[in-house]
Amino acid sequence: MAERGARLGADVDLPGIMANRRALVDAALERWLPVQGERPPQVHEAMRYSVFAGGKRLRPLLVLLACEAVGGEPADALPAAAALELIHTYSLIHDDLPAMDDDDFRRGRPTCHKVYGEAMAILAGDGLLTEAFRVLADPGAGRVPPARRLQIIAEIAEAAGSLGMVGGQATDILSEGRAIDRETLLDLHARKTGALIRVSIRAGGIAGGADAASLAALTRYGEAVGLAFQIVDDILDIEGATEEMGKTAGSDARKHKATYPALFGLEPSRQDAARLLSEAKAALRPLGEKASPLAALADFVGNRRH
Repeated sequence: MAERGARLGADVDLPGIMANRRALVDAALERWLPVQGERPPQVHEAMRYSVFAGGKRLRPLLVLLACEAVGGEPADALPAAAALELIHTYSLIHDDLPAMDDDDFRRGRPTCHKVYGEAMAILAGDGLLTEAFRVLADPGAGRVPPARRLQIIAEIAEAAGSLGMVGGQATDILSEGRAIDRETLLDLHARKTGALIRVSIRAGGIAGGADAASLAALTRYGEAVGLAFQIVDDILDIEGATEEMGKTAGSDARKHKATYPALFGLEPSRQDAARLLSEAKAALRPLGEKASPLAALADFVGNRRH
């Protein structure tokens, strides 16, 4: 069993899978978002500008692959996949605002507030967050039974709110320019970045009808990948180039943000990211070959340059 698990992801065409699933998600987002020109046109244009600005669609991909790993159909997980991308995009719009991280570029383009103004960017983020829950509650979207659909909605709401991503962002802001301990940093990362990644995996598993053991395995994977993703992100802010990353490099140091390398150093950070990704892949072994794309995605997280 361990030998088979060690090979998970080795022969997977991850670029092909990512392109295919991204096309599914983009089509779903196009279908569910208000159309271009819908009144009031300015806010809908700002929403669409940010959603279709590019990006890896990592969270929707995790939803779909987790669903497939437990034998589910991607179509049943698409509402959760689309909703999580809307929530993620809203969080980026608000993070980039002058009152928050004050960034001028995102995904290689001017940030939403630089194009549409701060007020419209705030409203675009609010619109995307609200739209996400309309999609999740749409009775015509997918075939997930009502009880499982409610569980998905409740878990996403918790992960996105003050107990999750919003709470992590609050800790991030309050920690700027201050020395924080390991426990606070790990809590910050678990909430700000890890919560949405963890719930993406869980939502996909729930949509696919995962049993308790499979959902526990997926959860362990999601927690490890979530922290590793943020560690790699912290490293890239130091070593990456603005052109490669699509956002301003070096901003964490300039703003004296609490980061993994700042607290532990670069080399220990690399080692911890590698260890976490190894743990993530090991967690998938009970799921067998259907989890191979998730294993390959863990390697992608570790090797990404943006």
